[in-house]
Amino acid sequence: MLNQLAIRNYAIVEHLQMDFSPGMSAITGETGAGKSIILGALGLTLGDRGDKDSVAAGAAKADITAQFDLRDLASAKDWLSENELLPEAEPEICILRRIVASDGRSKAWVNGCPVTLQQLKIIGEMLIDIHSQHEHQSLLNRATHLRLLDDFAGQQPQAQKLRQLHRLWKDKQQQLEQLNTQADALHAQHQLVRYQLEELQELGLQAGELDSLQQEYLQLNNADTTLATAQQLLDLCSENEEQNILGAINQALALVQGLSAVPASLQITTELLNNAAIQIEEAVSELSRNIDGFEANPQRLEEINQRLADIQTLARKHRIKPEELDNLQRALQEQLQGALNNEEAVANLHKAEAALRLEYLQLAGTLSTLRKAAAVRLASGINQQLTELGMANAKLEVEISALDPQSPTPHGLESIEFLVSTNPGQAPKPLIKIASGGELSRISLAIQVITAQTSVIPTLVFDEVDVGIGGGVAKAVGRLLRELGEHGQVLSVTHQALVAAQAHQHLFVSKVPGKDSKGVAVVTTQIRELNEQERIQEIARMLGGEADIGFSKESLAHAQELVRC
Repeated sequence: MLNQLAIRNYAIVEHLQMDFSPGMSAITGETGAGKSIILGALGLTLGDRGDKDSVAAGAAKADITAQFDLRDLASAKDWLSENELLPEAEPEICILRRIVASDGRSKAWVNGCPVTLQQLKIIGEMLIDIHSQHEHQSLLNRATHLRLLDDFAGQQPQAQKLRQLHRLWKDKQQQLEQLNTQADALHAQHQLVRYQLEELQELGLQAGELDSLQQEYLQLNNADTTLATAQQLLDLCSENEEQNILGAINQALALVQGLSAVPASLQITTELLNNAAIQIEEAVSELSRNIDGFEANPQRLEEINQRLADIQTLARKHRIKPEELDNLQRALQEQLQGALNNEEAVANLHKAEAALRLEYLQLAGTLSTLRKAAAVRLASGINQQLTELGMANAKLEVEISALDPQSPTPHGLESIEFLVSTNPGQAPKPLIKIASGGELSRISLAIQVITAQTSVIPTLVFDEVDVGIGGGVAKAVGRLLRELGEHGQVLSVTHQALVAAQAHQHLFVSKVPGKDSKGVAVVTTQIRELNEQERIQEIARMLGGEADIGFSKESLAHAQELVRC
């Protein structure tokens, strides 16, 4: 509920602070005293549009703060928490603040944190509902009709679950639409990957095969040169009749052996020459064996050459080096597996979307049935209240229009709108087309009386809902407002003594002459809570008494009787 409203430099208000109580509070005063100014200031804290005319003459800015009690208001606390605006120190308190500068620019805060006007409106609509002949009339919004019907039917938890299901379902649909949009490109890409991978698999390149082929190719491709070189080596080592290495070593050994006695200085040389002869003989044997077993094998060379050509061709096709083909094959295998996993994910997404659709439609169908039954009861109760409020000829009906099941909304399979006929034989029309603001206010009052016990909005404001009525109807309006106050907080701006007399709290608005800081005469608005005696005198004034010349005993007695009833 609204605990306190503080206003500074707004319109003709220099400084004003009001404390509000639970129940019904009547706000009265002479015409032009500033009652509408107070509601205008409150509207600014709820996100209404402000301009430079809102700022008091000579002031730099208007500053309005409204403090609310959040106990038993879980939806508002949840929203504040989700938006990181719920204070840890005082989670049961919400403070809305609005500043409008003299140039028309404004700023807004929730619990000391800067917010947008849209955010201010969202939280404001959870805290307070203003019914008046001015702009802030929530009943002209069809979304309010749906909320009130669901509140009355006790189906807000189901309605919230439906919205969550719709959001999840739409998310899945959007994901599927994105995949379908990419489907052709993804299919072509997957086909290309599969074809490339089949080419690599057909090539069948084994680990280490490329190095082995290149070595064998070099060996076979140089076979003639290798054979000729081996023959030359063999001739040089032993088969050249004129001169060869082995013969020369043997001649050297013969020279040493021709000595009658081999000196010690030549013994090591002799051993080295003997070892060299043995090494050359082994080399000759190895050369002879290689020459005898050597085979050029041109057919094998052709096979290797073709194999290397195939490898080079595929590498050039992918613009990589031949040694990188193995890594490419692994990458393509991973990409193809990812595509298969993606197809599986799409299939699972289809299943999830279908399951959410079915769950949504089942819950929406159940909610539709409950709404239709509740709509009849709601309309009946409202029409009974309209009779008590002097609108016996007015009839309200709750129109439920089926929506296209192929295009469901977050709120279900139907739209809800309150239609009213104010005269016999007149076709029901939307509330926004009702010409009389007073009629709209009384219709609003009748609706709120019926839905008060289920409404989640704790504070209701009625601005002159008693315009154009009197007698028994005014008394009924007062009684209904007090009844609403038993379930929450009601602020009623009224000119009717019969309405004000029903209030739990009476606030009096008046103009007070004074001077500004420069000594210029000014008139400011003030508000104060009346004690019992002051309240009786104010109600006597509202009954037609003259405060300047004193109230008659009859008017005071009448006022006292109204307060006590």
